[in-house]
Amino acid sequence: MTTKTGSIPHGPFRVDQLREGDRYELSNGHPIYCAPSGRDHSGRNLSGGGALETDPDVEWAGVDAGFTPTTGTLRAPDIAVAAAGDERGWIPGVPPLAVEYCGPGQDEQELENKIAELLDHGTQQVWVVRLVGPRRVEVRCPKQPVRVLGPGEILTAPGILRNPVPVEALYDRDASHRAMLRNLLQRAGYESIDAIRESGMTEGIDRGVSESILDLLADRGLCIDAASRERILGCRDRTQLKRWLLAAARVDDPARLFD
Repeated sequence: MTTKTGSIPHGPFRVDQLREGDRYELSNGHPIYCAPSGRDHSGRNLSGGGALETDPDVEWAGVDAGFTPTTGTLRAPDIAVAAAGDERGWIPGVPPLAVEYCGPGQDEQELENKIAELLDHGTQQVWVVRLVGPRRVEVRCPKQPVRVLGPGEILTAPGILRNPVPVEALYDRDASHRAMLRNLLQRAGYESIDAIRESGMTEGIDRGVSESILDLLADRGLCIDAASRERILGCRDRTQLKRWLLAAARVDDPARLFD
């Protein structure tokens, strides 16, 4: 959230004259003071950031990160989603997706200026989360009418995010956690908790068949070497395990188990 104050130093300035941690953005060289956030604003910011940063297709996301499309412009969206990088200091260009939270005292004209600068320099979407009045998110895109979405609706950012984002996930902690859980499961290779359960059941069945092969060979007095034992226990091909189980009941030489 950006507000104005009477203690703003005179400009114009260049981006390289600001240090990391300075509470200023620059618009065409003119400084704009960025006030610290209160409990409500900062908590919502964290919730939304988690819901976006964990998306499986997101390489990098940051809070209050400074982007510099020109030498006299420095903008720090509340949340930014961008490509990974190793810059030290300000980040060149602008993020593809930016999120701004608007609470009491918001300077609407400065917000409009900030959105315009981001979109003019290449940001694909700016999501404006309104924390005063009915909860809603305004979607700003270059040369398109503003779209307003409310609770129960979803936000999408093709090419930036893989998953749709429920509007509530940008300001409600529980909704954010649900979105984060889905995202983190997908990052680990699962589509849902049910998929984890199914995977665990499948692994348990495979392990049981593997151990049955070893038990059958042992009951028949057939000893196998450590490498063969590991091969059997490590197999996840159920069709192959079934073939080995049948073979374990027939072979007289354990070396022929894998024929």
